[in-house]
Amino acid sequence: MSSNNNKVNYKSGKIMLFSTVLSFILIGLDQITKYLVAVNLKGQPSFSLIDGVFEFKYLENQSAAFSLDLVSIIQRIFRFSYFENNPSAFLMCKMIFFVVITLVVLIVIVILYRRIPWNRHYMFMNLILIGFFCGALGNLIDRIVHNYVIDFFYFSLINFPIFNVADIYVTVAAIALIIAVFFIYKDEDYNVIFPSKSKQANEQKEK
Repeated sequence: MSSNNNKVNYKSGKIMLFSTVLSFILIGLDQITKYLVAVNLKGQPSFSLIDGVFEFKYLENQSAAFSLDLVSIIQRIFRFSYFENNPSAFLMCKMIFFVVITLVVLIVIVILYRRIPWNRHYMFMNLILIGFFCGALGNLIDRIVHNYVIDFFYFSLINFPIFNVADIYVTVAAIALIIAVFFIYKDEDYNVIFPSKSKQANEQKEK
């Protein structure tokens, strides 16, 4: 690794502004596609792009990404009688759970993003966090506004769970994170992001 790559350039106000604008663009793309699908496909038959393979299919998803739902799994295991008798309360519980978890995740992402240096070596990691942030916030907006997430991409050939643009952001970021962890970044790279207490103390003494 070259010395230029090791140089730590933490994010300035301009960089944070750029990150915010980029996030707005990505989240806006997610929300616009959901709006268009809701206007044109809600209550309508699915629109086939490739017959028998891929189509646009409107779905109001009250679960997590790709219709994965931890809360419903727990309910199926323990069968809480209150929720079985009060489905509206169960749906509200799910929404609150997803909103709280998503807010915690967003806060963690922002904290990590502020710590990661802004240079060529760490650019991949910065983009990964932006992908996670935009995907999580895009679906959070749906939950707050509609109490469900609008999904519409459907691979009918393999009956893949219906998903949306925000889900794509999260999936691509997750795949990129695996690549980054196993093939790109080393221990010393993480030490820059999470310096040890002794290193922090030495830096304070140098100042």
